[in-house]
Amino acid sequence: MSESTSESSYFAGKVAVVTGGASGVGRCLVTQLAQQGAKVVLADIDADNIQKVCAELRAQGLEVDGRQANVIKADSMNALAAGVFETYGNVHLLFNNAGVGVKEAAKPLWTIPEQDWQWAYAVNVMGVVNGIRAFVPTMLEKGEPGHVINTSSGNGGITPLPTTPVYASSKAALTSLTEVLHAQLMKAESKLQAHLLFPGPYLVNTNILNSDRARTDEFRVEGQGPAAYVDMAALAKSAGLDFKLTEPEEVAEMALEGVRAGKFWILSKLGSSDDKLRARTENILSRENPPLG
Repeated sequence: MSESTSESSYFAGKVAVVTGGASGVGRCLVTQLAQQGAKVVLADIDADNIQKVCAELRAQGLEVDGRQANVIKADSMNALAAGVFETYGNVHLLFNNAGVGVKEAAKPLWTIPEQDWQWAYAVNVMGVVNGIRAFVPTMLEKGEPGHVINTSSGNGGITPLPTTPVYASSKAALTSLTEVLHAQLMKAESKLQAHLLFPGPYLVNTNILNSDRARTDEFRVEGQGPAAYVDMAALAKSAGLDFKLTEPEEVAEMALEGVRAGKFWILSKLGSSDDKLRARTENILSRENPPLG
C-alpha cells in the first residue's frame, strides 16, 4: 500500500466528533475528515450555522451529521455523547476544538471583569473537560483505538502574550490538562491517545474575536463595548507579531497529519515557536526572571 493511499484511508469509516465545528478550524476539520471518509458529527452551539454549513458540505457530496451542543453545559455534552454512541456505536476521534476569546486587549488583568474570566474558562477549559467526561469513558469501554485531540494555543500553551491574560492562561491550563490526560491514558494501558493541537505557526485567520455572540446572559458584562480589534490581522499588528496569518485549512491539515503520525505535540515547525520554547526553557532552567514581553 502506498503512503498516499495509507494516509487517505486512515480516517475512512472512523467516527469523528468536532466541537466548534461550524466555523474556523472546526469547519475545516469537519470538511477534511469527511473528504477522507470519516463519519463526522459537527457539534456547535449555533443551530443556524450548523444547518447552513451542513447544507453547504452536503452540496459538495460530503456526509455530515450536524448536532447542537453547548460545551459549557455538562448535560448538553452528555446528551450529545449518548446520541452519537447510539447512532454510530463508537467514537474514534474526539476533537475538543471549541474555543473563545474575550475583550481583554492590553488591559491589566486586575481590571478585567469576572464574567470574562468565567466565560473564557467555561469554554476553553471546562468545555474540554466536559467533552472528555462525556465521551472518553465509553470510548475506553469499547476498547478500540482512538484519539482525543484538544485545541490549545501557542499563546499560553507555549508562552503567554501579556496583552491577552485571560485567553493565554486558559490555554496554559488546557495544555497541562492534556499532558495529564496523556499520562493517565498511558498508565491505563488504553488504546486511546491524547493529542495537543497548537494552531499556527501564525495567528489563525478565524472569527474567534467575535465569539461573544455565543455568550449566555450569566457571562455578559453590562455596557461592554465591541472588541478592540476587528480581525486577527489587527490583533497581530497591535501585538507586534508576524503580520502573516495562518488559514484554518492549514491548521486542519496539520492536525490530521499529526493524528496519523501519532504525535502528542501537534505543532508547526515554521514561525518562532521553537525559539520561544527554547528561550522559555532556558529561562526556567537558569532561574532568571522572565523578560519583559
